[in-house]
Amino acid sequence: MSRSAERSGPASRAVPELQIQGPDAPLCRVPLEADRYTLGRAHGNDLCYADDSSLSRRHLRLERDGPRWVASDLNSKNGTLVNGSRLIGPRPLAPGDRITAGQLVITFVDPQQSGTSPVIFVPGAGPELNPSGTVMTSLEGVLSSGEDTGEVGGQAGVPSDPRRAFDTPVVRALIRAGRELAGHQSLDELFHLILELSIDAVGAERGVLMTIEGGQLLTRAMHGEGFRISTTVRDRVLHDKSSLLVRDIEQEKALQRQISISEQNIHSLMAVPLQTASEVIGLVYVDSRLFVREFTPDDLNLLTVLANVAAIRIDHERHKQLQEREERRTRDLQQAAEIQRGLLPLAVPRIPGLELAGHNAPCRTVGGDYYDFIPYPDGRLAILLGDVAGKGMSAALLMSSLQARVRLLTEDLVEPGALMSRLDRAIAASCPSNRFITLFMLVIDPATGRAVYCSAGHNPALLVRAAGAVELLGAGGTVLGLFPDLGHEERQVELAPGDVVVVFSDGVTEAVREQGGDEEFGEERLARIVRDKRAESAAAILDSVTSALEDWTADAPPADDVTLVVARRL
Repeated sequence: MSRSAERSGPASRAVPELQIQGPDAPLCRVPLEADRYTLGRAHGNDLCYADDSSLSRRHLRLERDGPRWVASDLNSKNGTLVNGSRLIGPRPLAPGDRITAGQLVITFVDPQQSGTSPVIFVPGAGPELNPSGTVMTSLEGVLSSGEDTGEVGGQAGVPSDPRRAFDTPVVRALIRAGRELAGHQSLDELFHLILELSIDAVGAERGVLMTIEGGQLLTRAMHGEGFRISTTVRDRVLHDKSSLLVRDIEQEKALQRQISISEQNIHSLMAVPLQTASEVIGLVYVDSRLFVREFTPDDLNLLTVLANVAAIRIDHERHKQLQEREERRTRDLQQAAEIQRGLLPLAVPRIPGLELAGHNAPCRTVGGDYYDFIPYPDGRLAILLGDVAGKGMSAALLMSSLQARVRLLTEDLVEPGALMSRLDRAIAASCPSNRFITLFMLVIDPATGRAVYCSAGHNPALLVRAAGAVELLGAGGTVLGLFPDLGHEERQVELAPGDVVVVFSDGVTEAVREQGGDEEFGEERLARIVRDKRAESAAAILDSVTSALEDWTADAPPADDVTLVVARRL
């Protein structure tokens, strides 16, 4: 992000802040110290999330209006939600308001107003709660107690008429929950719906739903404000998978001593786990004042089962979103791979006096290796092969940038040393500090056999003479992108008819056997194969090398991109 944000922790000053939670990322706090912030994918935003494709380039604006902060959607493609409702026009924010933009969930917190945080956890005075004023159960207990009666929690007073057994408040509440939760809500909408169903089912006055994200308990939906929950209650729910009912806080000494809780005039409260078959993913908390109603054990049983149904639905929606993100990522990678294949030579050029062959196999969907053939008007041919440090999409982007720069520079420069120095300066100006590129360039005149080459930290090319002698074409020069002022050495060699040059990436020689320890394919094995096949065509030599690599790795996925070019003078 453009403006600084710190990971979850106490704010250094009592200023309003945004608590931003993204997928697969820790909670970040952004103190609102300026008067205006914009959020979106474009780098010009104050809060930039370039990797979130569901955001618009300029998605959302937050600005100070006197003592208030106002949120405005900037005509974004996918819209913005505030507390589950679509944001239309400027909207003043209240403490605890939750903004959903793309894959981000943003909570507005203002310490200078009452109800500063959506939920404050108050340290418990002791590990135990008073059994006389507390009812505890669990999901397993509720389900097992209802096996004989057919009622949730084994309620007394089951109607004698079986037809009326399905017309109870409990059954009606569960039927409504099943119907409402069967829709196609987003996660943010789902959280608010679950809380609404929970409050309605037990007749609560207030409530909050929280989920565990990255080891932190985050508020997802809230009805009311200024929540202060005992850590004793929280830990009993999350750690022990217990459902907890405190019927009368006045009788609960451990809670009564926590003045900040008793001052809220809360008479009765319940807290239950959002529990799937395998884990607790959060909690639902509801409370009520004396003049509203006192919760009963039947309410606790109902809320426990309802939270279990809701947790399964949340878990299902999360897995669905993860699957959809993975499918989008796979599609994006496949499209990137198709584009990248288009940057590599679709066919070898026909050059009188030369046979050519090239091969590239990325170890992932996209790769960082690059090779190219560039014919010059005077009949000479440039062969280039590069290797970007790293793998995956970042390496692929640098590879495409390298290809574009090489093509542009070769329009004016022919000699490898001059081209390599220009290329080095251009890459150093934009390449990240933790990335670099190795590159080998060979310019061959097929009419005379004169070849000029230059290396930027790349593996020496392999030269196998027609008579069988093996030479390495190495030249001094640093990798591209790190030391642009050191220059690059240029050397030359004469190629006779029948001589074979193989330029390759380290994915060839460093390929390791699937079974056999750390033994690498190595330069000697590569040289032996080329020497044995030197009288055959360039394509046949390349096929022999790739077949030997496949046998060597036993068809295991390569650990690095594999790229090689074979040039044989006729």
